[in-house]
Amino acid sequence: MANLNKVLLIGRLTRDPEVRSFASGGKVARFGFAVNRRRKNPQTGQWEDEPVYLEIEAFNRGEFGRMADQAEQFFTKGRQLYIEGHLRLDQWTGNDGQKRQRLVVVMDSFQFLDSRPDNGSTPTARPASAARPVGSVAPPPEDEPPEDPFAELPDTDPADQDIPF
Repeated sequence: MANLNKVLLIGRLTRDPEVRSFASGGKVARFGFAVNRRRKNPQTGQWEDEPVYLEIEAFNRGEFGRMADQAEQFFTKGRQLYIEGHLRLDQWTGNDGQKRQRLVVVMDSFQFLDSRPDNGSTPTARPASAARPVGSVAPPPEDEPPEDPFAELPDTDPADQDIPF
């Protein structure tokens, strides 16, 4: 039987990242993230957004995995992101002797969904896997008008064509 541990989220940061460095030179950034669960209220019949709060961790991994550095530099409370990641279960025993556990989302890639912050800075390099979700189409650059896909087709009336049926 196959297993899949993949998380796709669109939401907003609930707090600025907290960054910690390891003696080995690694780094982790932890931040809060909120997504909405849309549901219909059975009493009023109105649609309501129910927030779901998550804990996200981003690590520096490998040559191109500078997620913690990018989170530290560019993530701020309120920014909207698309995040791809996987779940990890943390388990420990508390000071009171109780066994505790929590699910954490480990970020594998991300994409900004809102406009740049006021200071105009953006990351110079995004993770390759975060460029665009599979199957998506890249938007045209903002300084160029969108290309007309039908511009090269002849401008003729379909009634003028010899259709064999």
